Amino acid sequence: MVTEPIASVRSASIGLWVNVGSRDEADPTQGATHFLEHLLFKGTATRNALQLAQVLDEVGGDMNAFTTKEYTAYYARCMDRDVSRAIDVLSEMLTASTFPDREIESERDVVLEEINIHFDTPDDLVHSVFSDALFGTHPLGREILGTRDSMNAMTRDQVMQWWQDRYTSDQIVLAAAGNIKHDEIVALAQTHLASAKPTSGEHEARNAPSNGVVDGLRVRTRPTEQAHVVIGHKGLRRGHDLRWAASVMNQVLGGGMASRLFQDIREQRGLAYTVYSFGQNYMDTGTQGVYLGTNPSKLDEAVGAVRDQLSLMVREGITDAELRQAKGYLTGATLLGLEDTSARMSRLGRAMITGQQLLSFDEIVANIESVTIDQVAAVAQETLAGQHAVGIVGPLEAADVPNLADGITV
Repeated sequence: MVTEPIASVRSASIGLWVNVGSRDEADPTQGATHFLEHLLFKGTATRNALQLAQVLDEVGGDMNAFTTKEYTAYYARCMDRDVSRAIDVLSEMLTASTFPDREIESERDVVLEEINIHFDTPDDLVHSVFSDALFGTHPLGREILGTRDSMNAMTRDQVMQWWQDRYTSDQIVLAAAGNIKHDEIVALAQTHLASAKPTSGEHEARNAPSNGVVDGLRVRTRPTEQAHVVIGHKGLRRGHDLRWAASVMNQVLGGGMASRLFQDIREQRGLAYTVYSFGQNYMDTGTQGVYLGTNPSKLDEAVGAVRDQLSLMVREGITDAELRQAKGYLTGATLLGLEDTSARMSRLGRAMITGQQLLSFDEIVANIESVTIDQVAAVAQETLAGQHAVGIVGPLEAADVPNLADGITV
């Protein structure tokens, strides 16, 4: 349990974070973590789905959940006087769900529609296509949502077993931020989470993916007006010493309107409306990539422009002026991002569930300010140099881009 009291507000945010994600699934249970997230809203021993929804609705609060590749989170935001109510309903969902057969079948259809939405959203789908190219059959390369086949085959017994095995007391973090008191949160948790199951034993260890690119190019043909592209490389693991330098590099490369990619590819060349770079960190690896959407007829030019910018970053690094600007942006964005209780709760929960050091705002700023040009050069060499995977969604087939068959090399 971890809390951050904020006496100046009248609200509170509560989160229950569970140490299980889609990368923990075996082939027969692909999508089980996400499906379970949905099903925990569908009824408990004392409340049906409507009653669960009404608990916070009737006092102006809200609750929701999300699944990632390495953890799942259930969260609520409410007035400070309703914290007990929020912890009660979230805890009951995690510990006393009943998985009614009718609700399972209904929610299966909902998840299938969510998969359909994903496939109909090319700028979202292309990130999955890229992960497939980079990680292949490793669980990090799979869809968090599962597939249509795996969802249609998923049984009630499989989902319940996943819940019983993974939602154990040693795998749950309670995080809270707002007008709260730590001792009161502890007491509420001891009451409402008392029935959480103890550990069921050792789980299979998470295995790191192989080094390098699994497949240089993946193309998903869709009748879209744009070609949506992600170009990327293995990135830094979570907690890496160079992670602060990676944030600075990403800000300079493709983090905003003043970034190199935006200025070159959009402002100067007019090749894309949206272009940005990103980094994603996992416990044992990461991804470093660039996204853009462009006219299919200009795909080669756009990819070439990205390659040029990546090569420039590897060869020459960044300037003193770019370093100052990036540090200023990251400091301000960090502060602005912590202006509400939900963001503060998420910071607490995410750090604790991933085993990372929980830093104060001043410590975060100090780490950003300590980044040097040499560190940015080092992270560019580690995450940008070499072979990059390419994922494409658009009105193309792999045969249309033979020059990208092996990805691109920087």
